[in-house]
Amino acid sequence: MTPKSAYDAGAGPGFTPGEVTVHEQPAELAKVTRALRGTGRKITLVPTMGSLHEGHRELIRRARRVSGGVTVVSNFVNPLQFGPDEDFERYPRSWESDVEACRQEGAELVFAPSTEALYGPDPQITVNPGPLGDQLEGASRPGHFAGVLTVVAKLFGIMRPDLALFGEKDYQQLVLLRRMAHELHLGTAVQGIPVVRESDGLALSSRNAYLASEQRGAALALSAALAAGAHAGASGADAVLEAARGVLETEPLLELDYLELRDTELGPAPAEGEARLLVAATVGGTRLIDNALVLLGSSGAPE
Repeated sequence: MTPKSAYDAGAGPGFTPGEVTVHEQPAELAKVTRALRGTGRKITLVPTMGSLHEGHRELIRRARRVSGGVTVVSNFVNPLQFGPDEDFERYPRSWESDVEACRQEGAELVFAPSTEALYGPDPQITVNPGPLGDQLEGASRPGHFAGVLTVVAKLFGIMRPDLALFGEKDYQQLVLLRRMAHELHLGTAVQGIPVVRESDGLALSSRNAYLASEQRGAALALSAALAAGAHAGASGADAVLEAARGVLETEPLLELDYLELRDTELGPAPAEGEARLLVAATVGGTRLIDNALVLLGSSGAPE
């Protein structure tokens, strides 16, 4: 007979079905998730850096649909993925509302470690993302993906989740995390969830909070450019890039970093079939990224 809760199986008071329990220490959470797995429950992880928005809520809702699953949301602003001139200190933090969002969406466990608890006093080991880690976002943010892969590898090691959910807005990150989980035999399936957007098309991001009203209007050029590129897919790769670039060039407040068309694993774009159009730009000092699926050589744009 399956115990009715992890408490019955020896997890102790670190888990209460139907409630949100916060853990700060990796060893404590590891004990709870180990006991939960012993009851036959699946562990689904939603890694976040807090400042939860509707995109994060959708990830939690998807996690809750896993049959027999327990949803864990990590809330940790990871210093390893920020460069020396980036926004680590001012990155949005909203702890109380984050926990309330987790409660509203039915997450059972929240992991909110300190940097010291997660990394220890003298961390020396990181995960090398390989050649792709130096391209696109990696070219503009050296070391960023080593920081991302390292923190996620730690989360996987602590919880041993069956499934981890990530938004497709950070598409390069998703591709690298899938590779890491596969190549290092980590035992966690990595699943991407489609980009969640505002009604006007702007991809949801915690950094959107930095944008003033005029800047937010300018940021809409990113999603508009992606839509234009996707609709040009039937005419081939050159037409896709030309259409997207034409939209971006109409917005004077936008400073383009890159606009590239790749295959779905971020290699060279194919002549036909599925591809990804990726864009990064700065608006008023805020760096934003977005991407969209493109069907090359197709009779129409993807839905």
